[in-house]
Amino acid sequence: MKPLFKGRHFITLEEWTKTEIDTLLEVSKDLKVKFKTNVPTPYLTNKTSFLIFFEQSTRTRNSMEAGIAQLGGHGTFLDSSMMQVSHGESAKDTAIILSSFGHGIACRNCFWEVGNKYLREMAKWSSVPIMNLQDDLYHPMQALADLMTIQEVFPEKKHLKISIIWAYAKSHKKPISVPLSQILLFPRYAMDVTLAYPEGYDLPDWAIEKARKNATENGGSFKITHNMEEAYRGADIVIPKNWGSWVNNQSTAVIDDLLESYKSWKCTEAMIALANPDVKYMHALPADRGNEVEDSVIDGPHSIVYQEAENRLHTAKAVMTMTMGDK
Repeated sequence: MKPLFKGRHFITLEEWTKTEIDTLLEVSKDLKVKFKTNVPTPYLTNKTSFLIFFEQSTRTRNSMEAGIAQLGGHGTFLDSSMMQVSHGESAKDTAIILSSFGHGIACRNCFWEVGNKYLREMAKWSSVPIMNLQDDLYHPMQALADLMTIQEVFPEKKHLKISIIWAYAKSHKKPISVPLSQILLFPRYAMDVTLAYPEGYDLPDWAIEKARKNATENGGSFKITHNMEEAYRGADIVIPKNWGSWVNNQSTAVIDDLLESYKSWKCTEAMIALANPDVKYMHALPADRGNEVEDSVIDGPHSIVYQEAENRLHTAKAVMTMTMGDK
């Protein structure tokens, strides 16, 4: 049966089949070629998407704004602090009204135990697709771009060893949504996934169980280690990125004794040397340079972070095209 996309919410890739995800990737690749060759893509002519941000953004906001413009539509940026939601307006009222004004609503809300519930509430009442631009649990736009990048760099290699590694950072207490989305998606593509983190930075038990199930059902593997060197050893791809201790500690404090005790969890040239010779370094960005990673690594020959970041544009355009379009 042909996948149905029009009007679909895009809140987590767990709610999309592999066939549907593969179609999104095919559309992303086609849109990338057309972007590079200046072929017009007026697939959303005169369509409007409302982009609600409860937090700062660079790649996500601009990939959505530039993306819908390149598709012939218009994106309206909405800072939540300037909306009536800041005065208590409900997700229901916001969703009903904005969906009557346009053709799609995209939202970033990463507040712990709030963000995903807010998106789900909007989806309940919206008459147009709700697109998740990152919440407290999921970041499907990032995970889709990551998968596209991996397939570009390793088009033939099977059973890639990919290590998702906690790294020290102190810029802000980051959501768990990027690593959580990655451990759920990558095993579905028969990758051998290692999740590495120091004690105290656990991901939710339900996510770990689902990652293992996805691996079993799709020919991949999934394991957890608390040894950083083990995660780097023999890896094809490493993704050293910080995430907060939200599961065990709901404090919004950025720096605490637990964080400071793990300064050694850093992506260095020495760690990269433990991996396969052609290992690729990935990061959703922004990286906390000097803390999460040495400049010589993120700026070096193993890094594919800019390719990964560019693909945020093409995958965002694919999601909008398929969910907001007329086909």
